[in-house]
Amino acid sequence: MNRIAVFSSTILLILASRVESFSPANPLSKNVDSRHIIHQAKAPVFDEVCDVTGITLKRFMSEVVLLNPELGELGTLFGAIDTACKAISNLVKRSQLPSSETLGYQGEVNIQGEDQKKLDVITNDLLKRALRFTGRLGVLASEEEDEPLDLISSLPNEAIFSDTEKYVCVFDPLDGSSNVDAGIPTGTIIGIYEHDETCAIDFDDCTDDECSEQEAQCLANTLQAGNNLVAAAYCLYSSSTFLVLTLGAGTYGFTLDENLGEFILSHPAMKIPETSSIISMNEANTFMWDQPLQDTVMKWKRGEGKSGNSFSSRYIGSMVGDVHRTLLYGGIFGYPSDTKNPNGKLRLLYEGAPMSFIVEQAGGLATTGKQRVMEITPDYVHQRVPIILGSKNDVQEVIDAYENASASAVA
Repeated sequence: MNRIAVFSSTILLILASRVESFSPANPLSKNVDSRHIIHQAKAPVFDEVCDVTGITLKRFMSEVVLLNPELGELGTLFGAIDTACKAISNLVKRSQLPSSETLGYQGEVNIQGEDQKKLDVITNDLLKRALRFTGRLGVLASEEEDEPLDLISSLPNEAIFSDTEKYVCVFDPLDGSSNVDAGIPTGTIIGIYEHDETCAIDFDDCTDDECSEQEAQCLANTLQAGNNLVAAAYCLYSSSTFLVLTLGAGTYGFTLDENLGEFILSHPAMKIPETSSIISMNEANTFMWDQPLQDTVMKWKRGEGKSGNSFSSRYIGSMVGDVHRTLLYGGIFGYPSDTKNPNGKLRLLYEGAPMSFIVEQAGGLATTGKQRVMEITPDYVHQRVPIILGSKNDVQEVIDAYENASASAVA
């Protein structure tokens, strides 16, 4: 087939698509930030699909941009995410081979006080470079970096970095990396916010005591509540490689076809079941949890919850793996507050908020027990937060338990 025929076929496929407008499925969104409302995007619905290739991520993003020109630069970012996730997937799969030399510890400790695995460092650098070279980011923040990184380059031949700097990207490059040596599912979590292009921060000199007023305001541009997310995604590296994303218009899942080397739309407009019977938490900590959560979980196990279902446990210990299963089958995932970790263990900015956005866009809920996760503005980059997310009715039952306990305490 010649180039003209390919181009003509592509145009026909685009014209054959029809569109529907979606409003973000944001439960509990009484005080949604006005900037979030702007991104009630139009999502493509495909009437004609190639039997061989299906709908690739590239085609999906091309049509999203066609329908939402203001999201044009997101297409470039997701092109970089596409490439980075494929590369990380390959690294994870090959990590068990002696020749890969990627297993084990790097010999360094990150800002969280965690020993860094070699793959933590490699995947962080890979994703950082892939996103940086798009020229669409002003600031980047990662679990593996002490501070946010200003991506403006002073090198004379890197003019691309003066392009737009429209977005802030936050990510956990390899969630669950402590399990990678055992071949347990791992993943990448990404959140994208809008960035004030006039902001410039010297992160080396800017501390709480030394920031100028303008630098402090720019730093706050990175520390945004989840309500301000423009997009979020995760990649799961398991029996298959999955990429699940939201642009504020529903949640969509793609599976990597390794023969084609492309992510193919496999789970359009994902919807999490409203009620289920699965608990995905580390129940060894049950008696350290807040009493309302303890009581609710014990009721579920006895089949005495509002649904009447008898709950069973499914827990991997990797957030991406556990949340992915919860999205598909329903249930409740949590890393809640406990007496040992009163603020939880998951990080708000690049784990809690992006995953909450994805789950809410699929019709679920995400809470700390006392507050909607998406409404919390972080005070610092690596702030931790308790998280309970999943099926709408199950999470609401937890919220009600906390509210009832609070009302009883006041009375």
